[in-house]
Amino acid sequence: MEQVRRRTFLIGIAGLLGVAGGVTAAPSGASAQARRGWRVGFLSGGARPPDEVPPPALRQALRELGYVEGRNVTYVGRWAEARQERLPALAAELVALAVDVIVTVGGPSTGAARRATSSIPIVMAQVGDADGLGLIESLARPGGNVTGVTDQSVELSAKRLEYLKEAIPKASRIAVLWNADDRGMTLRYREVEKAAQALRVMVQPLGVREPDDFDTAFTAMVQNRPDALFLVTDALTLLNRKRVIEFAAQHRIPAMYEFSVLVRDGGLMSYGANQEDNYRKAATYVDRIFKGAAPSTLPVERPGRYYLTVNLKTAKALGLSLPSSLLLRADEVIE
Repeated sequence: MEQVRRRTFLIGIAGLLGVAGGVTAAPSGASAQARRGWRVGFLSGGARPPDEVPPPALRQALRELGYVEGRNVTYVGRWAEARQERLPALAAELVALAVDVIVTVGGPSTGAARRATSSIPIVMAQVGDADGLGLIESLARPGGNVTGVTDQSVELSAKRLEYLKEAIPKASRIAVLWNADDRGMTLRYREVEKAAQALRVMVQPLGVREPDDFDTAFTAMVQNRPDALFLVTDALTLLNRKRVIEFAAQHRIPAMYEFSVLVRDGGLMSYGANQEDNYRKAATYVDRIFKGAAPSTLPVERPGRYYLTVNLKTAKALGLSLPSSLLLRADEVIE
């Protein structure tokens, strides 16, 4: 943090000199470390995008805050391609490259970054149950070098299951597909189990650890067909989402997903935060840190709201007639 504070001090001095000399002060976030500008690291357990840069929502939000690529900010991204064992080395690469902050996606990515450095600030953009995983001390006082945005699976799991039960009132057994190698996803699965007990629904557990395990899970559902499916989303399940969506469609199994992107890909319904909103919120944390704030003093926030998305085209293909009460509460209905 000494390095961040020193840079912020230099920004202030440069701004004063610019005003005194009749030159317009640089926009917020334009660092006086003109020789190289800010370096924003990005660490994800997911797939590497074709352009090999962090998500547009994050970069656009930072641009609006004054951080312009090619002028005063450089992005350095690393993606594990759903191979968690690669994360420690990727995190170490970002540390060796002397990035000024690391924006993370996923609990494993955040954990790897946290183990790789105790001095470089880490900003969570898409992470669930950060407090339950021990990534922070508490939401109000995160401590250490980690802050950002996190979901709470207890509330979300119950709500997602409620919506799924409302869509399929007769559902008595729901298959839950999750990455059993991810501690955060297993924690989320446990919360789904608790919510299912409250709704008097039986859970069919289908833990996967690698791509080949999905075929085993599909076979289990063919042999013992569930009334519905709940997909817990992480890097592994997201990379294999098309297989899951196609299987659910082929076998006419209604499914609940965590993010709307899967519903746009053909899934039935989802309930979760807007991922672009999370990236925009993460950008404000980066900005505050670059201006001198210590991550340990920045309270961790939850997403401002959650969205229910329903795909009526998929419902029709499944032969479902969804209750009007559910459709009226949906934030987005895809027709």
